[in-house]
Amino acid sequence: MHPAALAGDRIRSVRLSSVLLPLAVPISDAKVLTGVQRPMTAIALLFAEITTRDGHEGIGFSYAKRAGGPGQYAHAREVAPVLVGEDPSDIGRLWDKLVWAGASVGRSGLATQAVAALDIALWDLKARRAGLPLAKLLGAHRDSVRCYNTSGGFLHTPVEEVLDNADALLERGLGGIKIKVGQPDGAADLKRVEAVRARVGDGVPLMVDANQQWDRPTALRMGRALEGFGLTWIEEPLDAYDIEGHAALAAALDTPIATGEMLAGAAEHAALIEGRGCDILQPDAPRVGGITQFLKVAALADHRHLRLAPHFAMEIHLHLAAAYPREPWVEHFEWLEPLFDERQEIRDGRMHLSARPGLGITLSAQARAWTKESCVVGQPD
Repeated sequence: MHPAALAGDRIRSVRLSSVLLPLAVPISDAKVLTGVQRPMTAIALLFAEITTRDGHEGIGFSYAKRAGGPGQYAHAREVAPVLVGEDPSDIGRLWDKLVWAGASVGRSGLATQAVAALDIALWDLKARRAGLPLAKLLGAHRDSVRCYNTSGGFLHTPVEEVLDNADALLERGLGGIKIKVGQPDGAADLKRVEAVRARVGDGVPLMVDANQQWDRPTALRMGRALEGFGLTWIEEPLDAYDIEGHAALAAALDTPIATGEMLAGAAEHAALIEGRGCDILQPDAPRVGGITQFLKVAALADHRHLRLAPHFAMEIHLHLAAAYPREPWVEHFEWLEPLFDERQEIRDGRMHLSARPGLGITLSAQARAWTKESCVVGQPD
C-alpha cells in the first residue's frame, strides 16, 4: 500500500453496475445507411459508485453502443479491487494503478473505457467532498457553455420531423442544431441541410456529421458543396484515424473540421493534434480513460489553440467544457436523462452549471431497474 494511504480517508468499497438503457426508436446514422452497422436499439452503461470509510461517495460512468458493455463491466470487475484501501485523493496515481492492473490488454479501447468509470467516480467524490461542482474544483472559466442538439437530426428521422424537432429545440433554449449526413446519395444530404438552414435561419449555428462515411474525394466535394450554408463545422467526414486526410480537408475548406470522438486514449488524440487533423477537437471522457486523461487531451488542444466540443455524455462534459480556456460547445442528448434524478438547465443557447457538488447527478430508480448485473468490491455497508 502506498504510504499516503496510511493516513486520512480510504476507499472502502466500489459498486459496479452494468445497465442497459433501451432507446425509444432504433437509431440510424450514415453507418447504418452504408451497411456497416445495424440500427442502435440500446446503450450499455457501466456505473461505478465509490464509497470511503468516512462516508464520502462518488459516481462515474462509461458507456458502449452496440457492443462492448459486458466487456467493460468484466474488466472493471477485475481491476477495481486495487482501489480498496487507497486514498481517494490520489487520482493520478490510482489511474496508473488501474491501468497497470490490466496492462496486458493495453491502454486504449475497452480497457481504458472501463477504467474511465472508476476515474470519473474518483473525481466526482473529490468534488463532492470539497462541496464544489466539478467544474469549480477544476477551475471553471465560465458558468455556462454553448450547447447544441444532435438527437433530433438522425437519418432515420424524416426531414419534416427534423425540422419540427429543430423548432422545438430552439424554443427550449438550445443554441445550435446538428444533423446527420453521409447518405449514399450526396444530393439527398444537401437537400436535407438546405431545408434545415432555411427553417432555422442564417443566425442559428448549424453542424453536420457524416460519421466517417465519406472517402477523401467525396469529403472534399461535399465539403465544397456545403460551404455556402455557413456551417459551424463538418464532423467526422473521414475515417477517425485518417489524420492526414482530415488535415488536408481542414486546410482546403473554410468550414471547420471537427473530429476525435472515436479516439480511445490520450495518445491517439495527441497524434491527431500534432498532425493538425482538425479545427475543433471532440474528445469523449469515457472513451479516453476518464477525466484524468481528458484533462491531458484538453491541455494539448489548448496549446494548439483548438476549439473544444466534447462528444456525448453532457452530464460529464458540461463540467469539463466549462473548465476549458477557449469558448467550447457541449453536445445535448436527452437519451441518458432517465438514468438520473437531476436535469441539466438549458436556456439562452447555453447549458448552465448547477450548484450541486461533483457532477451533480444521482442514479434514478429507473437506472436501478435497468441494471443487468452488479457487484461490490471491498467492504459494503
